[in-house]
Amino acid sequence: MNRAPESIPQALPHIEALAPYIPGQQPDGEGWVKLNTNENPYPPSPRIAEAIRAELSRLPLYPNPSSGTLREAIADFHGLENSQVLIGNGSDDVLNLLFRSFCDKGKSAGMLEVGYSLYSVLAGIQNTPLIKVACNREMVLDPKSLSACGASVFFLTSPNAPTGVSYSRQQIADILDHYEGLLVVDEAYAAFAQEDAVPLLGNYPNLVITRTFSKSYGLAGLRVGYALADPKVIQLLDRVRDSYNVNRLSQAGALAAFLDTEYYENVINRIEVTREVFREKLKELDWFTYPSQSNYLFTEPCQPGGRVGAEAARDLFEFLQDRKILVRYFAGSSLTESFLRISVGTDEQMDLLLAAIEQWMNRAQPK
Repeated sequence: MNRAPESIPQALPHIEALAPYIPGQQPDGEGWVKLNTNENPYPPSPRIAEAIRAELSRLPLYPNPSSGTLREAIADFHGLENSQVLIGNGSDDVLNLLFRSFCDKGKSAGMLEVGYSLYSVLAGIQNTPLIKVACNREMVLDPKSLSACGASVFFLTSPNAPTGVSYSRQQIADILDHYEGLLVVDEAYAAFAQEDAVPLLGNYPNLVITRTFSKSYGLAGLRVGYALADPKVIQLLDRVRDSYNVNRLSQAGALAAFLDTEYYENVINRIEVTREVFREKLKELDWFTYPSQSNYLFTEPCQPGGRVGAEAARDLFEFLQDRKILVRYFAGSSLTESFLRISVGTDEQMDLLLAAIEQWMNRAQPK
């Protein structure tokens, strides 16, 4: 009998060295106020359960390989052809396909210095160089520096994560007028923004837009996202995606959600109202908070006496966690380490958060 090897074969060096993506905490147990992963605080459309139940008897069958019915509905909504839409297992799946299709050792990826941290992980998996374009505290977008960065593919989150700052359609057009690579505008939070980049698709074949059902539609647990792009780009992505990348239940649930526009317009409006009310309360505390066009706020905690910084932000983060209130803290960057990102919850959840913040401030009150 042959002896089994004592160790597993060595992985690729760049995978051995890879720092994985760290998602927001998903707590066990009851009683948590979860404001750390930008999930929708309201239940999804009641039509979704009915649509999923109707598919249960078909589970022995493979799903539609291209998510054809959902793809058609999305194309129709955006005024596009089916050939301009691709459905993914969440928008993260679509981002992964873009890295696999357009990036390698000789084709770098780009992102803003403050942006979605998954981009750097996907670059590491693909072993592609990552170029980070510097940001200032005001998060003003400089189209010229972005266009000239040299990246083969640039990933721009708009509204930005984690600040919530949105970039206008004109700013994105200014980039595309001079950028020769592929510009991926990650519009995960577009439903909460004043405008989006979709009307630019007809004029710029090097533009890709990604969207998700996880935020405004409240379907983070189903994992559905999509891309809008030139048909040639979609054809390439279709070549590398898994044949059945979106399961039958997810396709049915996402389609039901997508068609229930009245329900989701009401939900989005509630979230936006709560966001602005809470931002005003933070303003009353004299905390710097970015104007947000997303379903979260990026705010700089200020202790009595005007003390701000990484120590104050981490202290509040831990104070809240001890009271079963979860928000998100981003260490490691001078542009983010003094801030907390707070997902917009229900009015009741935000009131609980505000009460805890007031307790923290009273505790920190100078003697």
